[in-house]
Amino acid sequence: MATPFIEARDVHVQFGPVVALDRATFTIAEHEFFAIVGPSGCGKSTLLLLTAGLLAQNSGTMAIAGVPIRGAYTDAGIAFQHANLLEWRTVWRNVVLPLEIRGLKTERFFTRARELLNLVGLNGFENHYPHQLSGGMRQRVALCRALVCDLPLLLMDEPFGALDALSREEHQLMLQDVWLRERKTVLFITHDVREAILLADRVAVMSPRPGRIQDIVSIDLPRPRQQDVSETPEFIDYVRRIRATLFARQNSSAA
Repeated sequence: MATPFIEARDVHVQFGPVVALDRATFTIAEHEFFAIVGPSGCGKSTLLLLTAGLLAQNSGTMAIAGVPIRGAYTDAGIAFQHANLLEWRTVWRNVVLPLEIRGLKTERFFTRARELLNLVGLNGFENHYPHQLSGGMRQRVALCRALVCDLPLLLMDEPFGALDALSREEHQLMLQDVWLRERKTVLFITHDVREAILLADRVAVMSPRPGRIQDIVSIDLPRPRQQDVSETPEFIDYVRRIRATLFARQNSSAA
């Protein structure tokens, strides 16, 4: 593996008596699409917040490009399950909001904003307001907003969790197309095993709380991947391996 871009070593997070993460360790290479999958409450989102520098661990180390994370990491775009668009701003003004905040209102970045909207199929909707968009379209706006500043890291926390099944499949392939073009380093949080396998280069499998990294699975499937790859024996084997790890740990915890 290449020199890690993101590195977590023996990360421990505790909220009062509740241990959220216990000795979590993983690395992510530059330009890698890295997914974390696990049951609700296992600490997946906590790991994302640690990477963003919005939360501090009790012990262990988190670093990006060899530099320990101390405070907010500002070279990352973030997309959450809910688009969190500003309802009084148009699609265009939502997308360019980070440019306004960072003082990047130049033609280069405005051109990038237009290219991103075209890439996700939203050209022609620049003057629409969020209430005029479907849930999937709102998520596409949020993705453009996360990418518009051309930052090296993209953090995604269940970005398609609120979509219906068909929209979710469409947006998974759309995200893959964007990633293949942009080649950002992506940390992608999901509880959907198939989604993780479809999108990621590697999948980290977490245990129920206290969250530990139980396994890291390299996904050796050719790209670009289409939805029908999920019907192949190789894909099904990955599903079985990850589910076996998840359910073995859950069953032992229940016992």
